[in-house]
Amino acid sequence: MRFSRQMITVEDALHRLLERLGKQGSEEVHIGEAYGRTLACDMYATEDLPHFDRSPLDGFAVRAIDTVAASPDQPVRLKVVETIAAGDVPTVALAEGCASRIMTGAMLPAGADAIIMFEQTQQPAAIAAEVGIRRSLKPGENVSRRGEEIRQGTIIAREGENINAGTMAILATFGYAHVPVVRKPRIGLLSTGVELLDVDQPLIPGKIRNSNTLMLSALIAEAGGIPLLFPNMPDDLEVAKGTLTEHLKLVDVLVTSGGVSVGDYDVMAALTDEPEAELLFNRIAMRPGSPTTSLMLQGKPIIALSGNPGACFLGFELFVRPTILSLSGRQEVRKRTIQAKLAISYTKPCPYPRYLRGWLVEEEGVLYAQPDFNEKAGNLGTLKNSECFIIIPAGGSGKQAGELVEVLSHTMPSWKVREGKRL
Repeated sequence: MRFSRQMITVEDALHRLLERLGKQGSEEVHIGEAYGRTLACDMYATEDLPHFDRSPLDGFAVRAIDTVAASPDQPVRLKVVETIAAGDVPTVALAEGCASRIMTGAMLPAGADAIIMFEQTQQPAAIAAEVGIRRSLKPGENVSRRGEEIRQGTIIAREGENINAGTMAILATFGYAHVPVVRKPRIGLLSTGVELLDVDQPLIPGKIRNSNTLMLSALIAEAGGIPLLFPNMPDDLEVAKGTLTEHLKLVDVLVTSGGVSVGDYDVMAALTDEPEAELLFNRIAMRPGSPTTSLMLQGKPIIALSGNPGACFLGFELFVRPTILSLSGRQEVRKRTIQAKLAISYTKPCPYPRYLRGWLVEEEGVLYAQPDFNEKAGNLGTLKNSECFIIIPAGGSGKQAGELVEVLSHTMPSWKVREGKRL
């Protein structure tokens, strides 16, 4: 299988991987720690919202029938019997010819059925015993009725939803101090190769510092996983099998970097020929990163990414991030592409779809995708500038400037300058 690899599409490879993933358990966390997590079950309104009739503005609570004859020229004068602040419980019921001064969010007094804003009364700034009402109101006008927004028992957030700031606000409104969430997946991470040095080691001939592990660790945490970093693994198959077996006991998924090609020392590629390993895929129709590999070992998935930084980065976005999102309980794990115009022609043919690193810009209402043209998978100098992958279809002669291309974004655009123009 190492030397007779079956080519499959990115979509097929991801499907094979996702269908083998198990389900995570759930846990309860304090709401202050729930941001970015995934809800483990539906959440329900514990009471009506609002849970009392209230004023949505600063003004006067009145009986609409008392304002029928009111006009700017002939205001109706009502007796002010109480001032009600937000949080107060009214103590005086409105009788005929009476009004209560009321603030935004305050409870309506008994008998009131409308609110008139300060600006529609005479001398709105004055605090007086009477108020002049300068227009008529209808029953229910400017009143927020109990339960009009959300009724008790209504689903307020669904299982599988990402908990964002708005979700936290609605959960807090209904008193959820603790929230059931899907347990974060534990993602093991290691690199292969005796050529790798730790970041704090001095550089020596023939060696390189390990940049992939730190990059992948940050991406795993960003995607919602818990990265567990293991020591670099030597290029020895028997050692690798024992090492990986032990690591898999501690994690939900193991991600490796390097060793996926067909070289003499590519240990992850060699592992796919072992009887205890179940191969999911080891050749994908994409550039860079076509040798990206996945297999099952000890009942758990291993995703083996290329050692080249650019290909490793792409492999994470296409396969590892959806894996983490799926394990985290998300309902939508595949990123959708958008369309943009190619900013500069790309005419290099390729037998497989090519994913160019680049960024997005907008000019006069048109969205452009700008490749960085640092095509070699091992080049990482422009990796920090990458905002998206521009997909150039297989075959043909590439794409010309101005043609529409599919774009897979992986971060928020920074709206860089295109072709020397300031946008």
